[in-house]
Parts: sequence; structure tokens; C-alpha cells
Amino acid sequence: MLYLLDANVLVDAERDYYPMDQVPEFWEWIVHRGKQGRVKIPIEIHDEIAAGKGELPEWIRKTTIKNALVLDEEPDTALVQQVLSDGYAPDLTEDEVQLIGGDAFLISYAMSDAKNRCVVTGERAKPSKLRANRKVPDVCDTLKVVCKWKYVLTADLKFSTGWKKTPG
Repeated sequence: MLYLLDANVLVDAERDYYPMDQVPEFWEWIVHRGKQGRVKIPIEIHDEIAAGKGELPEWIRKTTIKNALVLDEEPDTALVQQVLSDGYAPDLTEDEVQLIGGDAFLISYAMSDAKNRCVVTGERAKPSKLRANRKVPDVCDTLKVVCKWKYVLTADLKFSTGWKKTPG
């Protein structure tokens, strides 16, 4: 299974529970899993993070990190359009599309090989939200894309601070 990360997975990790200066093993592990082809970030998500300020945007802009983590695929514009129209609304305004941002791309990359890919996000389902305010888990559910909560990533891929000492 290829885990496609939403920006909030890394942003929340760096801010809340794996600060880069305190738990560097997590960030080394993410890069390692990226090199293995188990964890990737669509370029649209990468660019959202890289546009920010602080340690995480600086880190993700490094060529070696970008090469390890960015999904090396072009977006399928038909799938992106399907995510927007079927997952959010068929008549979105430009402002709404802007608000959705990279999420439509993230979900479309997962749709392109739905049996072998999943979306990982820190968003919680809120089925009452409509149009551009829909949450990633709800859009994934509508489109039959596997969506996992951010903590499942570390459980599924067995992160520990001693990960270098164990095989896999």
C-alpha cells in the first residue's frame, strides 16, 4: 500500500508530537519510507508545505527530501475534475476550487490506483459540510478511496524511535 500524505499529517507532526529537533528519528523514517516507495506526497501538497515559513518548509524544500517524498507522477486532469465534481460539487466557483487546494489532487492520485493506494489525513469526517467545505475523509468515502487517520500511518508502517535497529 502506498500512503499519500495530506499536508496536515506533516504539519501536525512537526508542531504537536514529533518536533524536528526532538524526534529527528521520525523525519528520517519518513524519508526512508519515501525512498522505499511506501510514503509519498503529491507535488501539489509538497508545494503547499514548502510555501510556508519555519523548519518544516525549509526541510521539505531540500532536494534530497523532495526527491525521496514527492510522487513522481503527473496529475490525471480527468480524475482531478471527477474529484471536484463528484466529491465536492459539480458547479464549484473558482474561489471554492482555490479553497480545496491540493486535496483534489491528493485524492485523485489515490483514485488512480485505488487498490494499492490510500490517503492519509489529519482531518476528521464532518458529513454535514458541503461543497468546498467538505473534509477529505468524506470526499474519499464518496469516491470509494481508502482514507486513513494520520496515526494509522505510524502503526501500519511500524514507526519507533529505534526503527533503524529493526528490519523493514
